[in-house]
Amino acid sequence: MKEKRTSVFENGLIWFGAAVSIAEIMTGTYFAPLGFVRGLFAVLIGHGIGCIMLFLAGLIGGKTRKSSMETAKASFGHKGALFFAIVNIVQLVGWTGIMIYDGSLAANNIFNIGRLVWCMIIGGLITLWIMIGIKNLGKVNIVAMFALLVLTVVLSFIIFGEKTIQNIDSNMITFGAAVELSVAMPLSWLPLISDYTRDAESPVRATAVSAITYGVVSGFMYIIGMGAAMFTAESDIAQIMVKAGLGIAGLGIVVFSTVTTTFLDAYSAGVSAEAISPKVNSKWLAVAVTGIGTAGAIFFPITDMTEFLYFIGSVFAPMIAIQIAEFYLLKRCAENQKFSIRNMIIWFVGFVIYRFFMRVDLIVGSTLLDVVITIIICIIVDFAWQRRKHNERV
Repeated sequence: MKEKRTSVFENGLIWFGAAVSIAEIMTGTYFAPLGFVRGLFAVLIGHGIGCIMLFLAGLIGGKTRKSSMETAKASFGHKGALFFAIVNIVQLVGWTGIMIYDGSLAANNIFNIGRLVWCMIIGGLITLWIMIGIKNLGKVNIVAMFALLVLTVVLSFIIFGEKTIQNIDSNMITFGAAVELSVAMPLSWLPLISDYTRDAESPVRATAVSAITYGVVSGFMYIIGMGAAMFTAESDIAQIMVKAGLGIAGLGIVVFSTVTTTFLDAYSAGVSAEAISPKVNSKWLAVAVTGIGTAGAIFFPITDMTEFLYFIGSVFAPMIAIQIAEFYLLKRCAENQKFSIRNMIIWFVGFVIYRFFMRVDLIVGSTLLDVVITIIICIIVDFAWQRRKHNERV
């Protein structure tokens, strides 16, 4: 029986759903002190950098027909990739909890039946999405995405229909920090995208559409958040919806945007677990992750996720830099090795460089320079390694 593949359109829908997110709108509110023009440039530059990397990462999985954590084995060895798989599962559990918490808080501000109840409702809907399965969502996703598109466009007209820019909090964010915060969101999807492009009928086109769709829609979410803070002096999107009289429609945006985004986190946690042990049932582990995330949202709420985003960047930016260098430039594969000590050392150097750059206000943020430097280190080390092997043979 021929394996079912996802179409370009279906991959676009998946990443449209990933981008429509309360978390992305909330992150966009931090850009308001820059003013609209500088804030817009920060969003565009950051998403441009992040989505180019998203495309390159997703294409590796699409061409090799392997999940994100399976592709990591080609650079870090069979055992070395386990480190990234474990870190990825931990960050995905964290994301699941954060998203359910944010969604339940916003939903409860619109329709007050208790945050705990909303956590359970959202967690239940995510579980339903998981049980339907990524290859069978089809018409369900089309309806949900069309509704979200209409509602977010309406929301943007409401926000930007305001004529007066409100007084902005004097707690400024620098342009470089804003660019990095814009890069951070697409960067958080790097260890997930191949989980979806591996099943695409047309890997190159599906990956390109996925990265472009995510970049455009996520940037739009940031701009909505920035506009909300600038024109309404309100960072709580739920309150804006209430004041605008959106009511049930606003509730729909909150709930379904949370479900379609968080579903990918939980689903990919299951796929990453398969890279650790093929005996794992990815679907049921995804359900378990949803349950843990729901419990975390109830008992351990997280209100500020900027440090969480930066941590993800510091781990996965040098990881994908090494994969890009090896797959596209060096044409190397360490999958048959148990552990690539060389690349783990390079990754650690890249990790330290990223953390150092975070202390410096760079106009293009930390990620781009960290990735470029890590790729250069990979090439130099490979050249030195090959030259040493040549001299030994001579």
